[in-house]
Amino acid sequence: MGRLIAVVLFIAVMVPAGLLARAWGLASGRRAVARAGVQWATSTEAGTRVLARQARHGRLVRRLGFGLGLVAIVGSVVLYAEGSVFLWVPLLVGGLLVGVLLGEATRPRPAWEFGRPLRRPRRSDQISLWLLFTMRAVVLGALVAAGLQWGSGELDGAVAPAVLAVPAVCWLLAEVALVRVLLRPLPAEGADVPVDEALRTATAHVAVAAASVVGLLTLGGLLLVAGLGLGDRAGSGVDLLPVALVAGGFSALTASVAVAAFLVPWLRPVQRTEPALAG
Repeated sequence: MGRLIAVVLFIAVMVPAGLLARAWGLASGRRAVARAGVQWATSTEAGTRVLARQARHGRLVRRLGFGLGLVAIVGSVVLYAEGSVFLWVPLLVGGLLVGVLLGEATRPRPAWEFGRPLRRPRRSDQISLWLLFTMRAVVLGALVAAGLQWGSGELDGAVAPAVLAVPAVCWLLAEVALVRVLLRPLPAEGADVPVDEALRTATAHVAVAAASVVGLLTLGGLLLVAGLGLGDRAGSGVDLLPVALVAGGFSALTASVAVAAFLVPWLRPVQRTEPALAG
């Protein structure tokens, strides 16, 4: 009976990953609508310049993030020698995600004239509030879990600062990006409004998705470590706490893969393509 309860608990804890993946699937529809608006809008010189500048900025900063990941790998080799081989992929992914978030947080302000009086969009017009608060809860949970494991000695003192710093920095960059797109006034030219909306929507979704992936990866790894550690110390009976922790870890890691699957194609810059000529 105890094993059956453990299996049911494991399945139940995996359900949130599926719900989160579904929510991001719905969010992809909002992004698709915003991008389609750019294609149907009348092309303006200011809008074309803004799109080109935003694309160049995103590519440059993401390359810097890739370089940061490579530098982190070299540093891990210097510190841990061959023992660092298991850190290479996480460090590279972390560097890339930091680059993505840094690019969104530092995007140049569009050089078009703003409307008078100044008008600003609502947060719910850019991204689902459920996804936003889920990201915040996940990152906060990862920070709390890392702090507890550091305090109990389960997390090595040399690794703990990095485990705390990476999700905290990513969260901060995501919030900066979200505040910037929220406070930026709407453009005066009607034809530039769809371009502005697509850029805001893209930044909001990329920032929240990237921070969510970082938080979910960190939280999932910490829960797995905690659950396996408790399982090794458990007695002969069925202890549900290690099962719940391991299931939560797998759920978080599964959700991170699902969110990353949406994030990767969203990294393409917002562009206006020429419509095909009717024959």
